[in-house]
Amino acid sequence: MNLMELLERERIPYSLDEHAEAGTAIALAVAEHVPGHQVIKPVVVEADGIMVMCALPADRRVDMSTLRSILGARQLRLVNEEELAELCPDCELGAEAPIGRLYGMDTLLDESVLDEDMVIFQAGTHHTAVRMSRDDFQRLANARIVSFSRPD
Repeated sequence: MNLMELLERERIPYSLDEHAEAGTAIALAVAEHVPGHQVIKPVVVEADGIMVMCALPADRRVDMSTLRSILGARQLRLVNEEELAELCPDCELGAEAPIGRLYGMDTLLDESVLDEDMVIFQAGTHHTAVRMSRDDFQRLANARIVSFSRPD
C-alpha cells in the first residue's frame, strides 16, 4: 500500500501540495513557506537489527544516545541511502513519508511535534507534500510519542 492509498483508506483529511524541488526537509519548509518545526522529516535507524522510523521536525536532529536508551538497544545506527532505497522503493531518495507502517516499521514521533496543530511532510517525491493536522498524522502513523531529538 502506498501513502495515498493509506490516506484514503483511513479517511484522513489532507491536502496535497505541489512545490518547487525540495531535496531536504528544511528546503521543503522554505518551499511551503512554513517554519521548519512544522515539517516532519523521517530518519530511519536500525536498533539491534530492527528498522525503526523516527519522525521529527526538520529543525531538529536525532539524539542517538537518548534514542538508544529509549529503545533499549545495544547497537543503534542510521541506515544508509542504499538501505533506505531498498526499504522505501516507492519513494524518491530523501522524500520518504515519515510513516513507518508503510514500510513495515514502527514509528517514533518526537514529542516536540506535539506543539504543532498542522504538519507537512514529503509525499514520496521532491515535488509533493502532504499537509494535515498533527492529530491526524499521529493517528495515521500509529506513532509512539517519545523525546529523542535536540535542536539542529
